[in-house]
Formats: sequence, C-alpha cells, structure tokens
Amino acid sequence: MRRTRLRPARIPRRTPATALLCTAALTVLAACGTSSGGGGTPDGSGNAGASDPAAPLDPRTRVTLTIDCMPPAAKAAELKEWKEDVATFNKTYPNVRIVGRSTPGQCEEPARFTAMLKAKSQPDVFYTYFTDLQQVLDNDGAADISAYVTQKSVPALADIDPGVLGVLKKDGKLYGLPTSNYRMGLLINRGLFRRAGLDPDKPPATWAEVRTAAKAIAALGGGVHGYGDYSAENTGGWHFTAALYGLGGDVVSADGTKAAFDTDLGRQVVRNLHEMRWTDASMSKTQLLKWGDLQKQITADKLGMFLAAPDDIAYMVQQLGARYENFGMGPIPGGRATLGGGNGYMIKKGSSPDKIKAAVAWLNLKTLSPGRGQFDWARTKADGLPVGVPQPNFFLGPAKTADDRARAANATMPVANFRAYTDNPVPAKAEPPKAQEIYKVLDYVMSGVLTNKDADADKLLSTAASQVDQVLANR
Repeated sequence: MRRTRLRPARIPRRTPATALLCTAALTVLAACGTSSGGGGTPDGSGNAGASDPAAPLDPRTRVTLTIDCMPPAAKAAELKEWKEDVATFNKTYPNVRIVGRSTPGQCEEPARFTAMLKAKSQPDVFYTYFTDLQQVLDNDGAADISAYVTQKSVPALADIDPGVLGVLKKDGKLYGLPTSNYRMGLLINRGLFRRAGLDPDKPPATWAEVRTAAKAIAALGGGVHGYGDYSAENTGGWHFTAALYGLGGDVVSADGTKAAFDTDLGRQVVRNLHEMRWTDASMSKTQLLKWGDLQKQITADKLGMFLAAPDDIAYMVQQLGARYENFGMGPIPGGRATLGGGNGYMIKKGSSPDKIKAAVAWLNLKTLSPGRGQFDWARTKADGLPVGVPQPNFFLGPAKTADDRARAANATMPVANFRAYTDNPVPAKAEPPKAQEIYKVLDYVMSGVLTNKDADADKLLSTAASQVDQVLANR
C-alpha cells in the first residue's frame, strides 16, 4: 500500500479504491515565465551546459514543468504552501514555469495511473508509490536521473535513508526521489484502553497481548470491539503481509519466484484472527472491511486497535473530526520486521536535461530539504496543519536531528503518545513484487477466516499459495 503525505494513498497502496479523475490543471506561473522552447540549444533550454548532468541548472533556463499532485482548492492550506514554494523556487529560477496538476483526493488511483503510463500522458514530474517502479519501467516511463542527483543538487542526499532510496533504484540506476515513507504499527484508542483498565502508554507488543487487550476492550460492551482488520479491496492482503512480517515471515521467496506464506507463521496469523473473531468475539460481526472503515470505527470510540501507519491519525483528525489526544501507537506486534512503503516522484522519460535538472531542483526544495517545503514545520503549524506525526521520516544523521528538533518544537499533538512506536523502531521490509495482485489473492484468506467460523486455515493458505505462484510466474 502506499500513501500521500496527509492522506491516503493506499488501496493496498493505502488508498480507498474510489475512482477519481484529474481536474483541469491549475497553472502557477513564474514571475517572468515563458513557455519551454526557444533559446539557443538543441533542446530549446537556452542553457549551453544543459547536456552535462553534473552542471548546475542555469538560473536563466527557460523550461516548463508539469507536476503531479498540486493540492486541490479544497485543501486551501496545502495549496497556499504550494504557491509559496513556487514563488520561492522562482526567486532562483525565474524562467522555470511550474504547471501543477491537481487531483481532488488521492494522487494516484491505480486504474488511472496504469492508463496514463500506457498512453505516455504522465506529467513531466509524476507521483508514484514505491511499489510502482517495475510497472513504470515496464512501460518505459521514467528517466534515469542518477547523474543528476548529487550532493550539489540535493544537499541532504547523504542523509536520506539508503533503504528508502533503494526502492527507487533498479540495476543501480535511480529513477525517483522520495516524498514520504511509512512503517506499519499498532494504532490504539487511548480512551478505550483507559476505560478497559489498560495502560495506553504500553500498547501490546505481541499478538498474545493484542488478544488479551482486545477481549478487555470488547467487554466494555455498547458495540465496542477490541480489534479490527481488513479483508476487501486488497487491504486484507496488505494487512496479512504486515502481520506476517511482524512475526518474521515472508510473503514471497527471496528470489521472488514462489509464495512463502503457507507456513507455520502464516497459519499463526490466520488462526489468531480466527480466535479473536469467533472464540473471543473481540472483533465485529461486520466484516469485508476496507480502508476507511476502521478509521471511522476507532474515531467513533467503537474500536480499540488495528494495524496502521502514522498518517492515519492526521486523516482521522482532519477528515473525521477526531482528536489527536485520543490516539497512540506502538510497534507492530512481534517486532521482527514491519511493512514499509511510501511515495515519491519520477521524471518522464524523454525529458530534456534541463527539465530533469529543474525537476530535481523543485523536488529538492519541496520535499527533500529540512526546514523548507514540506519540512517547514513552523509554517505547517501556522497554517493549521498537523505537526508531530512521525511521518515522513526518511532522514538520517544531521538532517534527521534538525528535522526532529523542528518537528517537536512545532508539534500540534501530544507526541508522547507515539513514543512506544518511535522509541522502538522496527526494521522495514518492502512490499512484495506484484503486491496488488498478491494482496487480492490474500484478501480471500482474510475474508475466509473472518466470515466463516469453520474456515480451514490450511486450505485457505495452500490455495492462495498456488494462486500467488501463478501470479509470480507471469512477472
């Protein structure tokens, strides 16, 4: 699953599956902008050094960039910040014209994204989830930007987590830059924990503890359930994967050719859910839930826990009227590893050298510089947007120190509620290859055990493994 900075992106990419269409592009003009073309070089950039990837972008460069995911008008504060960042960018590059494309909701809807790649109609700078790289390359969609991304063009480059950059590489070549990342954990309703006599500062760390806490919360009655999970629209398979990672298991073999979940650990995941659903009755009778359903339940104080990423909290506060104080997070039960993901931007293949340089310069300002763009936490707070969610968090070293300090100083929520999560980091593992197709298969495992008391866990897993083997054979 994947996601945007403040909400979702993950239908297995952490987004609801609602189909959305791009609105007409809103154009933000540079102070002295002109359209691309003209000038005295073969690519029309007007920059004699354009062919040298290592050369800095000439401030006189004339080029137009179309860029995905400009905030829609409905997100007034985010759109204000976008325009401010364009103005800041144009102080250095007055002739680079930024044309933002706005999508009212999620930035990437799977069907639209696939159609866009096949039609070669993606913007110059287009939004992707971490798991999109192979699909983009299969469609010859992204430029190799390795030579353009250096310590000069991205000063914080050495402090970006190599594991995050690594998911945007193929065969040693870099095809994108990150904007956000996440690691799954256990989201809890602190109010329900207190009412059930549980310590909200010590979320369950094992599935046995989850089961015990879920029973205590469900005992409150009044339609309250202790634990919830997904089983539809690929989100069930996504959560199965996260739970299995937490126990130390894998969804596919190391070489990516075979299913690897038809194991004792896979059965542990399924049987634990079966016991909570049917023996403990600590899960809801209403199943076939998808992204958005559990968020509504926990916001309404009807659910104690579910697996999530930190930005679910910001979504629930901003979109569902929840209070930050009511939520906390702990590491994923088991703590062996956790599912990690995120999103970034790629640059359309065939873009001129100056377009690539301008795109990298824009992304450096907007998404990769501590204290600027999306990491200007003082501005974020002043604009009434949330500060303190432990995401994005892809910096290491001095950049991380600076960002953590600024984030804490401007926090608009009780960051101590996430301490169990932030103080106990769990290694992140990437989503499996062909993640969406695999998640769709695993949905049937999750829905089977959560809707059928007599479900055969062994048969569910063996059938799913055979189907995933076929999916992987068609890579």
